[in-house]
Amino acid sequence: MKDNLVIVESPAKAKTIEKFLGEDYKVMSSYGHIRDLKKRSFSIDTDTFLPQYEIPGDKKKIVDELKKLSKSARRVWLASDEDREGEAISWHLKEVLGLDPATTKRIVFHEITETAIKEAIQHPRDIDQNLVDAQQARRVLDRMVGFKLSPILWRKVKPSLSAGRVQSVAVRLIVEREREVQAFQGADSYRVTAELLNATGQTVKAELDKKFDTEEEAKNFLEQCAQSTLTIDDIQTRPLTRTPAAPFTTSTLQQEAAHKLGFTVKQTMMVAQRLYESGRITYMRTDSTNLSSLCLGTSKAYVTETMGTEYVKTRQYHTHSKGAQEAHEAIRPTYMNTPQIEGTPQERHLYELIWKRTIASQMADAQLLKTTATIAVSGTDRHFLATGEVVKFDGFLRVYRESDDEGNEARASEGELPQLSVGEEMQRQEVLATQRFAQRPPRYNEASLVKKLEELGIGRPSTYATTITTIQQREYVVKGDKPGESVPYVQLSLKGKQVKRTQKKMTVGAERGKLLPTDVGTVVTDFLMQSFPHIMDYNFTADVEKNFDEIAEGHEVWTDMLRQFYSEFNPQVETIMNVRSEHRVGERILGNEPKTGLVVSAKIGRFGPVVQIGTADDEQKPRFAQLKADQSLETITLEEALELFRLPRDLGLLDGHLVTIGTGRFGPYVQYMKKYISIPKDIDPLTITQDQARQLIEKKQQEEEQRHLRQFAEEPELEVLNGRYGPYICYKGTNYRLPKNLHETAKELSLEQCMEIVNNAPSPDEKPARRGRYSKKS
Repeated sequence: MKDNLVIVESPAKAKTIEKFLGEDYKVMSSYGHIRDLKKRSFSIDTDTFLPQYEIPGDKKKIVDELKKLSKSARRVWLASDEDREGEAISWHLKEVLGLDPATTKRIVFHEITETAIKEAIQHPRDIDQNLVDAQQARRVLDRMVGFKLSPILWRKVKPSLSAGRVQSVAVRLIVEREREVQAFQGADSYRVTAELLNATGQTVKAELDKKFDTEEEAKNFLEQCAQSTLTIDDIQTRPLTRTPAAPFTTSTLQQEAAHKLGFTVKQTMMVAQRLYESGRITYMRTDSTNLSSLCLGTSKAYVTETMGTEYVKTRQYHTHSKGAQEAHEAIRPTYMNTPQIEGTPQERHLYELIWKRTIASQMADAQLLKTTATIAVSGTDRHFLATGEVVKFDGFLRVYRESDDEGNEARASEGELPQLSVGEEMQRQEVLATQRFAQRPPRYNEASLVKKLEELGIGRPSTYATTITTIQQREYVVKGDKPGESVPYVQLSLKGKQVKRTQKKMTVGAERGKLLPTDVGTVVTDFLMQSFPHIMDYNFTADVEKNFDEIAEGHEVWTDMLRQFYSEFNPQVETIMNVRSEHRVGERILGNEPKTGLVVSAKIGRFGPVVQIGTADDEQKPRFAQLKADQSLETITLEEALELFRLPRDLGLLDGHLVTIGTGRFGPYVQYMKKYISIPKDIDPLTITQDQARQLIEKKQQEEEQRHLRQFAEEPELEVLNGRYGPYICYKGTNYRLPKNLHETAKELSLEQCMEIVNNAPSPDEKPARRGRYSKKS
């Protein structure tokens, strides 16, 4: 056995590190955390507030292997990531493996290079218990919130829902922004632009310094212009300086990768993880914009050699976001003289983005010259403004331009104005007054949500990918497009002395890739806001992050912090759980059905948003209909609700059998030959055609044929079926696994073979634990 055992959390990281260390080192992966809170119990002692951990079933094999290797090694090096999560992984390894503190050392590094790894070996340290406690405090507090609030949602809203300290607040942001959008009532205005000619016949484009509120005001101005002369009143020229953005933090990388590459936040973190573990970039979970002296020096050398000394400007940035920790370094390439790498297209694109942002941060400012010409309109106090920009020195713009919140890159310049002089009379070509509509607040996309969460200090950038993924998986939020609506607008045109009015159309409100709240997400948010306003408060979530920082710095005892929180939180939970109500949370009474007088309501049903006619107290059984994809609990009207009850409807005969469209508790369906086939969400059950229904029926029949592999007339309760994980035997309602060597011949099994498998089957296995980020594949 080798003398030194190095344990990291990722197999890819282990493979890279092993190349840098000598033959005396064995590098192994723990595949993430080797123990965690128990999955199906509270797992917190409410007297001591200490967590109760367990080793998941899928980690027992790797734990046994690490125990064996650690006992025969002379020294164990714990080399998990340098953040709090990584520190906790090392602590769990030390506790579970029973490592001797005298022969166990903790090493950390910002990058996986030979120099950094060997430097870490030379400067080991002990496990930082404060960082471990901060991670435990986060894990335990999040378990408290999720474990206590989720059952309330099951009872008050619908089963299988969940709540979370950060995820619920993130959904609140999206719900509130959607309501801002729906409530927005912006006034329209008229923007006046002009196309003019100077003395030499060159075109100059200008815009009036005022917008008009009404068409009449705009028309009056254009009529005045027809009688006016346009003269240059003033020309101002001033220099402008543009400064490069700071190197990437986790948050800014997520935002810019979304803007420039179209990556989701989750995708960005997965690709960045691979780049880090292969030694291409520094650690990707950081809120610092610092750069090492080595990076500053190599960046300066690269810019000097490839672009010249005039492009060099060494800078050190400081982070201004809430709760930032300056101890870490920004995300940067490990070698600044390598602008491109080999790898997958995603890896290459993200690496190049990181390299460009880093190198641009060490380059000179861009120098521009902005010219503004003020053009007077005789007979009025209004002026047209013509502006032009020209780049005198491109500086960092030679390499990189930052994007705005909607993903638009800043333009290098607006273009240069032609030669103009004060007092020069301009010739009018055309003046346009165009009706414009006020822009409603933009909905959040993943990038702008990350920016808002960071501004408010909610969560940590390293958790944003998980948060955004979770709220979509829980169907509180969906990512979608809004097509916008076509609206008419007025344009007035002045050519010569005549003002002409035309009406055109434009699309307003179109958005792509936005985060939209579902009815369930909206109802859950409203309920939590009403019942647990403290938990949903933005300041509370941010203050908790400060508590974690205090614990990490050794200024606060983590169990005391948890005890104080729980003593206030748990009584609230018990009170809300025992409150009884006649109506479901989020239920809206829309009116009464004209024929029967029964109450019509909209609410969250067991399987999503529904409209209900009648109540459980009525003699008649209540009828249900699911809302269509473009309908909402908050806005649906009585007329729209009643329209949903046009089902069931008959589509005619298919091969001699009736095709019926209906709806039930599980949603809309096609009924054919006593079989029920679910209708996908993208097909409207009220307009589905017989041809569409036939395609669904045929698809279902093909699936059934593929699923039923073998049946036996002499034993009708036994069947060989094809399932999600391969063939299996179903006998009297119980499923039995088939050995892998029989999978290919499952269709040919005899009844005797099947019964032998059933009779010799072991007791049901325990369900395997869910895999984590580094979980070992079987």
